[in-house]
Amino acid sequence: MNASETQQAPPVNLYGERMDQPHEDARLVNLLGALAVGLTDAAVGDVAAHSELDHTAAAALVALLDFAGSGSVQRLSQLVGLSHSGSVRLVNRLADAGLVERRPGADARTLAVRLTRRGRALARRIRAGRHAAIAAMLTGLSEQECERLAADCEVLVANLASARLAKRAAGKRPSGGALCRMCDPLACQRPDGRCPAASAALRTGRRLRADTHPDPVVS
Repeated sequence: MNASETQQAPPVNLYGERMDQPHEDARLVNLLGALAVGLTDAAVGDVAAHSELDHTAAAALVALLDFAGSGSVQRLSQLVGLSHSGSVRLVNRLADAGLVERRPGADARTLAVRLTRRGRALARRIRAGRHAAIAAMLTGLSEQECERLAADCEVLVANLASARLAKRAAGKRPSGGALCRMCDPLACQRPDGRCPAASAALRTGRRLRADTHPDPVVS
């Protein structure tokens, strides 16, 4: 038996097709991908499912807590990444469920969308559930490891925001709406200037309103 015959055969997939050797950072990329899927699934959790809400509807409720207030349908469409007609249908669905109410907007052509008391309570439960589900993933990490992870996440969030801003600059809309749509602005210390997404937006030259709740549609 010669050397060529003793070489290990290249791996194949279920269809018998040869699989190329992965890049050296492929394992890290795959782990991050699995983590992103798992965290996305856990982020809304049972609260939204029991209320028969999909992820977009849950995100809309949370966004209306801090980032939209009595915002317009157009504003909501920016936050959750839907077309205007899709946002109108979403608002109708949430209104039928008693979670939002429509009010006259800034002019006769617009409507403002505002959470009802029930909607606010559910939005807070969804955000608290998101926090608890993600916090559970940190089990077993030391304080120092959590600090290092926070620093790494700041870099990753800033990179995400920069990439999404570049896409917007090219005339394309990133999928999913605003990166911060389900965030707690106080938890990320956004009013103190510590939000990595907002900081990335400033570095790329996009101006945000200088108040305690800057424009969240930074990415």
